Order: sequence, then structure tokens, then C-alpha cells
Amino acid sequence: MQKNQILPASDFQSLNEASAWISANGTALLIYGAVAIGIYLLLVGVRAAVCRLVGVPGTLEPNSWRSILGQVIRRTRSFFLAAVSVQLVTAAAPGLAGALPVVQFLFTVAAVVQGAIWIREFALGIVTRRAAGEDPHNSTLVSAMGVIRVIINVAIFAIATILILDNLGVNVTALVAGLGIGGIAIGLAAQGIFSDLFAALSILFDKPFVRGDVITVDTLTGTVEAIGLKTTRIRSLSGELVSVSNAKLLENRIHNYAVIHKRRVVMQIGIIYQTPPDVMETLPDEIRKIAESIPLVQFDRAHFFNFGASSIDIEIVFNVAAAGMQEMMGARQAFMLGVVRRFSELEVDFAYPTQMGFLGGIDGKVVDPLAIPKEFQPAP
Repeated sequence: MQKNQILPASDFQSLNEASAWISANGTALLIYGAVAIGIYLLLVGVRAAVCRLVGVPGTLEPNSWRSILGQVIRRTRSFFLAAVSVQLVTAAAPGLAGALPVVQFLFTVAAVVQGAIWIREFALGIVTRRAAGEDPHNSTLVSAMGVIRVIINVAIFAIATILILDNLGVNVTALVAGLGIGGIAIGLAAQGIFSDLFAALSILFDKPFVRGDVITVDTLTGTVEAIGLKTTRIRSLSGELVSVSNAKLLENRIHNYAVIHKRRVVMQIGIIYQTPPDVMETLPDEIRKIAESIPLVQFDRAHFFNFGASSIDIEIVFNVAAAGMQEMMGARQAFMLGVVRRFSELEVDFAYPTQMGFLGGIDGKVVDPLAIPKEFQPAP
């Protein structure tokens, strides 16, 4: 037998037999070991090259897809690369066929753990990307990220553990069924807590509103002061602090005034029926000139639209290019004052509810009070 030709490994009855087998095939084992080390170093080099190709962490845009990919690649562990190297050498060496089952098992364990690490890093990267723009010192966001990390780690590594046990020959059917029943029981017992928790995560990452926004929910209008894991606290316009369950909050329609780029104003005014038609015809253009002379006001239209009981009505529509209520109300006030001044110059009177009485004769016709003889007129 040649020293460099390795013998098939078999079940050894004693340590002496194993030692003798290793001694007899030492040269071949050293060669295979050197090949495995070479493959490992090659894989380490490939990992480093790919990391450099993706980009250095400090030079990448935070939370970008390249940054997430680089983070995943950098989490490739050395034990996985070592397991790949040994697996390749063992599978290629006929003399190591006896050790192949053990090596394959160790490789499977390493691959499952490494896959769990990759999935965890990718999921956390997606969550962090979604949370980008939030204040990193926000206690609610910090708590939420902590909860998300725990949930992701437990879920991923629980699945990885089940896969490893299955490769060990353990019957995992009962374990999976037990976990499922336990999860259902915990979910039913803590349904309200989990509902508010996931609603809080939805608010933090979907961002229908953020802290400091003015919102209206149902009949409540106020400023969002804090977004907690169970409740959101809103400072109402009357001053009190209102705590609203996150789940109940998302069940309602939310009006967010913080993302308004411009505010629309619809206004109606009425003039008296005695206004001359020629003057009436000029009023829409006069109103447009008044609106265009006010900063931030974007005129839309002005039309006569209705014959009211006591007035001829004009509908005016314009936008105020500002998000704040103060700016909108200031522009609205300036416009109203401008209309009052201009209508006064044109001698156009605003209408108000009035009633006029008429005297009627027996035949139903209107009677002029001045035409009634004095003896029939009522005493003053």
C-alpha cells in the first residue's frame, strides 16, 4: 500500500485502530487538509472582493439597497466557509466516503444557521430602510425596533432549529404542532396587545402621520405628541391629552393637515336684487383682481350661481399656497376686507334677509297705501 493513497474510512472498534488509520494515511490527509484550507482562503477572498465591489459601509447611502446587500454579505460567517471547503474536499475524495455523512450533517447545520443569519439581516435591513427619516432617539422607534428584532430572531431561528432537528432524525411533527397550538393560545390570550402592537408598527413604518402632525380622527382634532406601542397620545385643541388605542385609531379615517401644500377656500356672498346688471357683470372680474393682489392667494373662479330668497348669490373659490391655518385665515381675511372696500366703492350692497309687506284689495291686487283716502288710513 502506498502512503499517499488514503484508505476508505470505516467504523473503528478502538482508538488504536483510528490512530493507526490516520498514521497510515497521514500524507493524503495532509494533502486534503491543505486543499480544504486553500478553498477556504479562496472563499474568504471572494467574500472580501464582493464586499469591496458592493461598497465600503461608510461610503454608501444609508439604508440603500446596496447598503443592505453589503450588510448581508458581510454577515457571511467563517464557519460556513470552512464547512463549504470541507464538504467540497470530502465529496471529491473517494477515500473519505465514510466521513461524508458526518461532514454533510455539519455542513447542513452550518448552511441552515448561515441562511438564518442572511434572512435576518435582510429583514432587519428592510425594516430599517422603511423607518428611515425617523428620529433615531425616538423612544417609541427604539422600542419598536427592539420588538421587531426579537420577533424576527425568534421566528427565523425557531425555523432553523426545527430544520436542524429534522436532519438529526428527530420527529418534528409533534413539535411543530405544539408550537402552532401554543402560538394560537398566546395569540388569543393577548389579542388586544398584539393588535395594538402591530398597529403601532404600521403607524411607525407606513407613516399615516408622525409626531407633531395635526390630525383629525373621528371627532377628535389635535396634535400628535407621542406614538406608543399600545396607544397614541393626541393633544386636542381644547388642551387635554387624549390617549387613543392604536388599533382603534387605524380603524377610522385619518385627516392629516401637516402634509397640506395649499388650502382651498370656498366662499359665498350675496348682493341685493336692486344691483344694476351692468355692475353685476363686472363683479367676477373685480373679485379676481382682489384675489390676485393678495400674497399666497391663487384665484380659481367667481360666478353668480343662485337666485336666493333675499339675494343674488356669488360663489368664490381660491387656494392659499400655505399649509398653516394662520396663513390661510390671514389671506381669507385680507380678501374679505378687499371685497368690502371695493363693493363700497362700486356702491354694491350686500344682501341680508328682508321681508316686505304689501296691502291687498278685495280683488287681490296690490293697493298703494298713498292712494287710500285719509279717513280710511289707520291712525298713526
